[in-house]
Amino acid sequence: MKIKNILVTGASRGIGRAIAAEFAKADCNLFVNSLNGGKALEESLELLQAVRRENGSAGLIEAIAGDVGDPAFVRSMFEQIGKKAGQNIDILVNNAGISYRGLFQDMTDEEWDRIMATNLSSVHYCCRAAVPGMLAAGGGRIINISSVWGNSGASCEAAYSATKGGVNSYTKALARELAPSHIAVNAVACGCIETDMNRCLTEDERAELCEEIPAGRFADPSEVAVLVRSLTEQSDYLTGQIITMDGGWQ
Repeated sequence: MKIKNILVTGASRGIGRAIAAEFAKADCNLFVNSLNGGKALEESLELLQAVRRENGSAGLIEAIAGDVGDPAFVRSMFEQIGKKAGQNIDILVNNAGISYRGLFQDMTDEEWDRIMATNLSSVHYCCRAAVPGMLAAGGGRIINISSVWGNSGASCEAAYSATKGGVNSYTKALARELAPSHIAVNAVACGCIETDMNRCLTEDERAELCEEIPAGRFADPSEVAVLVRSLTEQSDYLTGQIITMDGGWQ
């Protein structure tokens, strides 16, 4: 059986790292991306190698640092993957993302452009680069990591909400376009997850949120990771879905 090639963007920490670790349990060529190299990415690689040893799984594990909001870098990244693995990406997980909290009128043009590039344009660039190989292979899986704020919007997170709403619409539209080619495209809209993005919250803010969430807690990134992997193992008839994982919150 052919070993699958998997790419996870934004994999140096949080949800992305957890998703990569979940895939590392299986035989696959695993490519992980983050904006910068350095300690965080090194720690991710060490974790993934440890997971692989523990599970006795096989395949490459490679890190590629760079900005997926830059189309030139994305083209270069896929060229590198092609040289390393010699074949197409079978599973693409678009996880790279940043947040902005504050009044929308205080946001600079540069901050707006940056969050749009990282959270939304990167999804397009990576899908555009991955799909030709999936078409040639006769199928594939794309999972986009979104947010509950893409469904409903959040005060003081207008730009972030706009990017995740865009991811949701892009997911649904691309799923319709690619369904005849057996490429399933789905998104996971995350609620409150224990990540660096939410560590800016005060203890009081966390407590208030936990009171609002029927499950009464924040989720661990590993819970998202298990869902993501399970989605890639489903029939391609499951496509175009925005699956909300928020403990019953929204």
